[in-house]
Amino acid sequence: MKWVRFRIKTITDMEDVIISTLYDIGLEGAQIEDKIPLTALEKEQMFVDILPDGPEDDGVAYLNFFVERKEDGSLIVQDETLSVDAMTEKIRAELEELRDFCEIGEGSIAVDETEDLDWINNWKQYFHQFYIDDILVIPSWEDIKPEDEARMVLHIDPGTAFGTGMHETTQLCIRQLRKYITPETELLDVGTGSGILAILSLMFGAKHAVGTDLDPCAVEAVAENCAANGIASEQFEMMIGNIITDQTVQDKVGYEKYDIVVANILADVLVPLTPVILHQLKPGGIYITSGIIDDKEQTVVEAVKAAGLEGLEVTYQGEWVSVTARKQV
Repeated sequence: MKWVRFRIKTITDMEDVIISTLYDIGLEGAQIEDKIPLTALEKEQMFVDILPDGPEDDGVAYLNFFVERKEDGSLIVQDETLSVDAMTEKIRAELEELRDFCEIGEGSIAVDETEDLDWINNWKQYFHQFYIDDILVIPSWEDIKPEDEARMVLHIDPGTAFGTGMHETTQLCIRQLRKYITPETELLDVGTGSGILAILSLMFGAKHAVGTDLDPCAVEAVAENCAANGIASEQFEMMIGNIITDQTVQDKVGYEKYDIVVANILADVLVPLTPVILHQLKPGGIYITSGIIDDKEQTVVEAVKAAGLEGLEVTYQGEWVSVTARKQV
């Protein structure tokens, strides 16, 4: 099996933004190379007692994306057949659009070819069980330790969809969801990915969940993770499409139906999403957002206020922010 690698040189501050932007055009599973020092948690997850000192952080990052190359040299991306040159131009266009409103560094794209790499499964060697407060998050290829058997256990295999629960933004959402969920909660998870937020909400006692995502891979990931956690198919409904721009998706999701809407997406997406999602919330419904880097906090807070929502709480973890608001009754 042969793969084409698209290698982008950027700056560390833009890693998450570029990854999310290129995810929307079908590039998944970024391999990140940078010199940012490991956090204490990351060092624990390396399962090494003493780690050598790394090089000094220079602010430069390389993002590597791998796409399978067919026998005729073409690529299949989001069910579209493209040449390597055409895919390169799509990436360049996205980067140049980002460059119009933020610094992305060099933004160069190098293209090369490699083979016999199982990029869908190799990431599993880096994903191990961990804890979110009192919740054990564990992949299917690991066993629950005897001392953890009394814990709430979330079985999660993200596969090709985003979402393991390890990221600070996901954990911020989980803590907020836990505060507001009741046995009558109807929940909408925008950008559901692997389904982790909606599945945990159902485990916390929510009545029903709907998830939306742009990526068709989310459907299979959600179905597998629901089955692994004993969530019945009728409890969690998945829809593919852009709820911000697609009236059909908005209609299918429904209006004034949801006690809670959660959106763990970048701030630049939350701004146009917020006035739309207002119509899906019931009066008095709770809107939980994250994916917000700290310098974008005020942007999201202002978008929430502009939509007529009442700000309830802003919470923090690391450099990430969660904004929780309520729709007026």
